[in-house]
Amino acid sequence: MADSAENLMNGISGALASESDMLQMTLVAFIGLSWYNIFELIVLVPSTFRRWRGLYFWSLLVSGCIGVVPYSLGFLMKFFTRADSVVSVTVLTIGWWTMVTGQSVVLYSRLHLVLRDERVLRRVLILIVANIFLLHVPTSVLTYGANIVHVDKMSWVNGYNIMEKVQLTGFTIQEGLLSTLYVIETVKLLRLGADAANRPDSRSIMYQLIGINCAIMAMDLLLLSLEYANLYAVQITLKGFVYSLKLKLEFAVLGKLVDLIQGSRHPVSIAIADTFPLCSFTRQPETPEQEHPVETPCESEPKEFFTSPDNARVVESRTFVESGTTHA
Repeated sequence: MADSAENLMNGISGALASESDMLQMTLVAFIGLSWYNIFELIVLVPSTFRRWRGLYFWSLLVSGCIGVVPYSLGFLMKFFTRADSVVSVTVLTIGWWTMVTGQSVVLYSRLHLVLRDERVLRRVLILIVANIFLLHVPTSVLTYGANIVHVDKMSWVNGYNIMEKVQLTGFTIQEGLLSTLYVIETVKLLRLGADAANRPDSRSIMYQLIGINCAIMAMDLLLLSLEYANLYAVQITLKGFVYSLKLKLEFAVLGKLVDLIQGSRHPVSIAIADTFPLCSFTRQPETPEQEHPVETPCESEPKEFFTSPDNARVVESRTFVESGTTHA
């Protein structure tokens, strides 16, 4: 019984005293890899986005810099140094809040680019905010209790162990829902706006988008499996690496859409293209007097109708392919 209690407290409320040196070296390696991924993202994102603004741009950077980095640093201090428990728990808690909810905000902002149903978007946002209070707050209280409070410590550790499984399950479901909605709406838009005759690879891009999102959900399930297997130290250290990798994959998802937009005369969404460089569309003359098309940068023009060369109307940054007639 004593050994069971000690194993439960190992990592949750103290250093990794009973773990092998090889495992500890592996955990440090994962922390280093997570920092490398974030450093790479810091370099790629500002150099790729044309405009340094918007929820998607900032949520990517914030969830990485103020999320993954302090989260991994907090556990590095907690497991491998003699840093004060209050300091290490505070650093990792700030990182955890920003990393996990920041990931959901990235998914929400990405979903916002392809979904225009305000009711669905509002409900998704309400879900994200609600889980801050339902999952983040009680887990944080129990984290401080398990690491700082010395009276009836096992009760705090047992409570944290249960809440950790609940919150990880809740956030996994939340991110899975957001990814599923994104895949459904993106496939709808690609089928609606992609020129199959001129872009035979559009179906391949659909499959790649679905594959990337499935990989992201598979990583969430891996973390969930490690948690329910009570491999706490492995799960929480691997989590930082997984979230850094998911952020890079999120960036790749949008890149696939940009590949389709820049190579096709049918923009899937001007709202997406507007954030990236080297993106321009040929705009048809809106009056018979204009003889030559005017090249304009990608800009979102809500509630304005204009015609593409292949009889496609863009309405509120969305493309609808029509045949037969041209609507000015």
